[in-house]
Amino acid sequence: MLRTALRNVLAHKARLLMTVLAVMLGVAFVAGTLVFTNTISDAYQKSSQKGFQGVDVAISPDKKDDDSAIPGEAPRLSQQVLDKAAKVPGAASAYGVVNGYSALADKKGDLLGGGFSNRGGNYYPGADGKDPRYTMTEGRAPKAAGEIALDSKTAERGKYKAGDSIRVSVDGPVRNEKVVGVFTTDDGNVAAGGTLALYDTVTAQKLFAKPGQFDEIDVKAAAGTSQATLKSALDKVLPEQAKATTGEKLAKDQAKAIEEGMSSMQTAMLVFAGIALFVGIFIIVNTFSMLVAQRTRELALMRAVGATRRQVTRSVLMEATFVGAVAAVVGLAAGVGIGALLRSVLNSTGASVPDGPLIVAPTTVLVSVLVGVVVTVLSAWLPGRRAAKIPPVAAMNSVHAAPTTRGLVLRNTIGSILAAAGVALVVAGAGMGGSDGQGPMAFGAAVLVIGIFVLTPLLSRPLIAAASPVLRIFGMPGKLARQNAVRNPRRTAATASALMVGLTLITGMTVIAGSMQKGINNMAADGLKSDYVVSMGGDGTRPLSPEVAKTLAKVDEVSAISPLRSSPARVAGDTDTLMGVDPKAIKELVNVDFTEGSFGALGGTKVLVDDKIADKNHWKVGSTIPVTYEDGSNGKLTVGGVYEGNQMVHGVMLDSATVTPHMTTVADFQVMLKTKGGATQDTQDLLKKTLGDNPAIKIQNKQDLSDEIAKAFTLMLNMLYGLLGMAVIVAVLGVINTLAMSVFERSKEIGMLRAIGLDRPGIKRMVRLESLVISLFGGVLGIGLGVFFGWAAGELIAAELPTYELVLPWARMSLFLLMAALVGVIAALWPARRASKLNMLMAIKAE
Repeated sequence: MLRTALRNVLAHKARLLMTVLAVMLGVAFVAGTLVFTNTISDAYQKSSQKGFQGVDVAISPDKKDDDSAIPGEAPRLSQQVLDKAAKVPGAASAYGVVNGYSALADKKGDLLGGGFSNRGGNYYPGADGKDPRYTMTEGRAPKAAGEIALDSKTAERGKYKAGDSIRVSVDGPVRNEKVVGVFTTDDGNVAAGGTLALYDTVTAQKLFAKPGQFDEIDVKAAAGTSQATLKSALDKVLPEQAKATTGEKLAKDQAKAIEEGMSSMQTAMLVFAGIALFVGIFIIVNTFSMLVAQRTRELALMRAVGATRRQVTRSVLMEATFVGAVAAVVGLAAGVGIGALLRSVLNSTGASVPDGPLIVAPTTVLVSVLVGVVVTVLSAWLPGRRAAKIPPVAAMNSVHAAPTTRGLVLRNTIGSILAAAGVALVVAGAGMGGSDGQGPMAFGAAVLVIGIFVLTPLLSRPLIAAASPVLRIFGMPGKLARQNAVRNPRRTAATASALMVGLTLITGMTVIAGSMQKGINNMAADGLKSDYVVSMGGDGTRPLSPEVAKTLAKVDEVSAISPLRSSPARVAGDTDTLMGVDPKAIKELVNVDFTEGSFGALGGTKVLVDDKIADKNHWKVGSTIPVTYEDGSNGKLTVGGVYEGNQMVHGVMLDSATVTPHMTTVADFQVMLKTKGGATQDTQDLLKKTLGDNPAIKIQNKQDLSDEIAKAFTLMLNMLYGLLGMAVIVAVLGVINTLAMSVFERSKEIGMLRAIGLDRPGIKRMVRLESLVISLFGGVLGIGLGVFFGWAAGELIAAELPTYELVLPWARMSLFLLMAALVGVIAALWPARRASKLNMLMAIKAE
């Protein structure tokens, strides 16, 4: 039976080629994902370990959490702690570390690093005058205010060298600093495309902390002293709110964090590899089903001469094993190339990856081979089992009996039950809303897809029949194409289902993305009256100097302005955040509806609270609220009004003059402003110029805010289109495979059609129209399911985003349907050409 299996594989090389390609693409994606993520993870881990080489023990603040503690940042470390650490037995040296945000402009005035990670730090010279963390390659280290050193990658991107002047922003206002040196570093953020600027320690403390304070203290062990011994010695002298951690543990924690971070990317990419493999299953099942059907007499004769059912099944599975093994090996080789390509693409986007070798782990090889072989064998099991059931008497007939009506009835019954159950679960999940509905909805979606797949033979007849009026235009080829498409509903269903899966996901994600964009636009329009919102670059949460609001308030075009200040506090015993605003201007800048009170009540100790907080604490106008401020002092606030909170405005709102004296560091997180002429480009340019063309400050109108929030969804959607493109490619292979084998199967029939007058162009048109109909059938099913899933997922999102609004992207859905039609046309090119070139006499004589 082994020889028979190998002979059959060699005899049907061309027919099995598409199956090999389908499996190979899926395996290549799996292998490429594993190679890429392992390579990146290994590079970052090694880079991170280099960064900890000079650190034997790190001392960091350790804020003790208790019910009375105010939520805020942990206290910093003092110079006294540093001096004690340096004198501990076993300590060779100790240096203080200060970190913060520091945005750098290139010579054109644009932000260097793209806001990925713009950091500032301190150069802390030891006894030898050098900081072991950084190696100066040009110039010298900064020694006084107004001096700065840049990492070599940033200096190269910005074309800076020692002696140049550079524009810098730490908290808003622009600073002009002199570049006195360039250094190299193993910092992972710099390796990933971020920027690092170094100041002398005194200047860094003024900018990022407080004079004489550090964010961390790194200690180097003396020769012969282990990290554990040094840590034990430090534990004895450290204050209560400080903790020591060995460099070895820090490196392990960092490696674990990197691995976990890469894990989510790896999982996401493997999901799409799984989708491609799932789509490939339809091709494999189709291929082996048709091969079995074409070898009916051969298999029946094998049974007649003594082969058992198990031997016949084993023969088919051996063929599948060989095909899967070949596809897996080729896919693994292609996957290594994909992994290398992905790293190059990542580097080309500006996200510089640390240098390192391409990692092809043994698990990658094992997983790739197992995936290729297992997927192929499991997909071929059903056709193999069907082959084993062929009775020996079938050897006397030219064609084995067609599937019975009873089989289709059973299939349709099971499909209907699964589809109904899936719809019910999805609708139930949508009704639950929020996280509670995610589980039922995900399970229901899987059940529904399986149900629709089982039902596709039944659905194919009415849907393809609907295309009859259009097909009649093409005369006899159109009529024959329709009949061929419904002749074998199982095969048509399997072919269309491959395309359906990809289009379901693409359509569903497009519906969700478009609806999210509409919801975000509604949120900005409903929640804001202001023309502009000013914030620091990056994620917009970094502190903004109060000088920014004062500077903008002097602009004649500004009619109303309010800085927003955020201060952590304990309100009525719960952790919360107080939002300080200008009570006179805020009503002109935000749009909220009041259930009690009004903006007129805001001022002094009278506050406004959103309806959710009020309902939770049973507050109403006049209620007294005990509060513990950021500085630890206690006070009482009075509810002056209750408003309906939204995504833009919510929480406890009070007068900035009330909260500012209690803030440890006075800073704004945003500035809202309204202008006389509204939001225009000229006004935006004027505001930007007023702030010194600062690259670190964002001045955004409502549309800018919406676009920024939606950018993440747009990026994710584009990535999904690219990843799902592989599933579509596999689906194209499926259509080609089915048509090619169908042409071979119908050689005699095609020869007869040629003999009775159907010319070669007519044969080509018949095959193309058949392919087009099958592809459009899959496209219609996929788009319909995608819209349904998009609606259901939107119901969950609407629970968290009240302004969410379902939007059906008709233009894109039309494009998807057109793409399905294009898939059908392209897939039919080779089979149609092959069919038209058949010799009619040879075809008529074919068995």
